[in-house]
Amino acid sequence: MAEGNLQDKTEQATPRKRTEARKKGQVASSREVPSVAVLLAALSTLYLFGSHMYSHIKFIMQDTFSMIAAPSLSITKFLVFSSITIERFISVVLPVMIAVFVTALLSNVLQVGWVLSWEKLAPDLSKISPIKGVQKLFSKQTLMELFKSLAKLALVGGIAYLTIKGEMDRLPLLVDMAPQGILLYILKLGFKIFIRVSMAMILLAILDYGFQKWQFEQQLKMTKQEVKDEFKRTEGDPLVKSRIKRIQYEIAKRRMMQEVPKADVVVTNPVHLAIALQYDSAEMTAPNVLAKGAGETAERIKVLAREHDIPIVENKELAQNLYKMVEIGDEVPFILYQAVAEVLAYVYRLKNKVVSSQ
Repeated sequence: MAEGNLQDKTEQATPRKRTEARKKGQVASSREVPSVAVLLAALSTLYLFGSHMYSHIKFIMQDTFSMIAAPSLSITKFLVFSSITIERFISVVLPVMIAVFVTALLSNVLQVGWVLSWEKLAPDLSKISPIKGVQKLFSKQTLMELFKSLAKLALVGGIAYLTIKGEMDRLPLLVDMAPQGILLYILKLGFKIFIRVSMAMILLAILDYGFQKWQFEQQLKMTKQEVKDEFKRTEGDPLVKSRIKRIQYEIAKRRMMQEVPKADVVVTNPVHLAIALQYDSAEMTAPNVLAKGAGETAERIKVLAREHDIPIVENKELAQNLYKMVEIGDEVPFILYQAVAEVLAYVYRLKNKVVSSQ
């Protein structure tokens, strides 16, 4: 990937891209976490089941040497010996195998959750390409892994050296110890080295996981154009959506205008707003807003009102309250009852005067 493209990727990854990357098996995970977890699990198992494993190993060795020293060995005895030895060997390695398997599984699941991706298993000819193989060999990722491996090797070697150096004063005392005591001392020293190495590896795993998380986020970043293109694919083209909304608005506006001739009065403020009200005491509990609008829509409502001889009443405060508080098709709220009633009463008086004059 070109450096310029990396610099253009300034936007955080969208949920859609994260989901697609997860489906492809691309997740932020550290190899050090399961390595350290497996090491600690193995050490813990050896510590808990050490005596059990030691006794079985001792029996296996005793039976083996006694079998060798036997003057004659029949097939039956050999099969019995083999069966017992296999059972004891399984009982020795089984606790460690179970602990290592469960820990390796859980350490990966806790990092990334359950991820099942068949794309990683699909055949890919590019993986066997010599050119790409050489490129990967000298890639930044490979160099980083090499650096980490060398750092781990130096760390383990340094800890082992310092630990053994601290025990140099006790080494001469081994001359007076029995073989069993010497073996026990070596085991304790090895266990001390493993514990110290594990503590250092835990810190290394935490740092590596943080680095892998940061690197994964950087790789997922998108350019502004990629974000726009994905938004178009998921939400639709903004221009198309805007056109659809405009068409829907025009249809709703025409339907609203068709209701204006049914109004009893149009309240204005007087220039910018117009609200058409209807009230039928036999069917309605309160007056309804048939239409409302501002600017050109308000002018169109007033034109229709004049064409159908609907009274137009100027009431700036009432018009503003109706426009803000009431949606088209809703009833007038209780707080505006008195003001609307006064307007309707004025309209009814006006209509009665017209009728009486005729």
